[in-house]
Amino acid sequence: MGTILEINNLIISFDGFRALNGVTTKVEKGEIRFFIGPNGAGKTTLLDAICGRIRPQQGSIIFDGDKNIMHYPEHKLVNIGIGRKFQVPSVFTSLSVYENMEVSVVNDRSIMASLFQPITKAQKEKIDDILDLVDLKDYCDKKAADLSHGQKQWLEIAMLLVQDLQLILLDEPVAGMGRKETIKTGELLKSIAHHCTVIVVEHDMEFVRDYASKVTVMHEGRILDEGSVSQVQNNPKVIDVYLGRGGGNCA
Repeated sequence: MGTILEINNLIISFDGFRALNGVTTKVEKGEIRFFIGPNGAGKTTLLDAICGRIRPQQGSIIFDGDKNIMHYPEHKLVNIGIGRKFQVPSVFTSLSVYENMEVSVVNDRSIMASLFQPITKAQKEKIDDILDLVDLKDYCDKKAADLSHGQKQWLEIAMLLVQDLQLILLDEPVAGMGRKETIKTGELLKSIAHHCTVIVVEHDMEFVRDYASKVTVMHEGRILDEGSVSQVQNNPKVIDVYLGRGGGNCA
């Protein structure tokens, strides 16, 4: 299907400390790529670099074949097809589920401008289809503040999907969820992968085993191993620095 993201020799330093030290990897279209590793491995720093929050000192991040992400300000990346969801849901809690979707579909940074800008029939159909996908269609009129933790996560994912993104970055999407919500989120990721590529930072190894297309293990700012779940689980170095601590479900 081709490469959607190419990261080459990425170096990021903070006050002399190298948070990323020569990271090189490729993510293919349609993948559910998981980045795992102990705290301080560089996973979130890598997401921050991909979404423009941090500027690397060296290296390149090429999106969709020819777009150098480092030439785009953070708020412009959604225009070329990249969106990110943080660990804590950032939905507009004072708005209804449907109003949250309206704000997102018109891609306007002003809530008031978005709510007073009429949406098209095609946009309405898109909202309905995505709310159906994330199982929130019956909650259209419900205030986002009244949703469960899992439902808020799914709403935020829906708000990304409605923007026709090609790449979605998710930071610990199942943190704080029970097993039922976790499984539902995993199945949602599988559905999303038919339309766009998903990158996930996660510590729940059962979730990783069940839903990863490919896994990248990071340690001390470098890539320690990369491959299928079974491949990385059987690497003695990965077992030593990550999976061996707390049975592979450490923070």
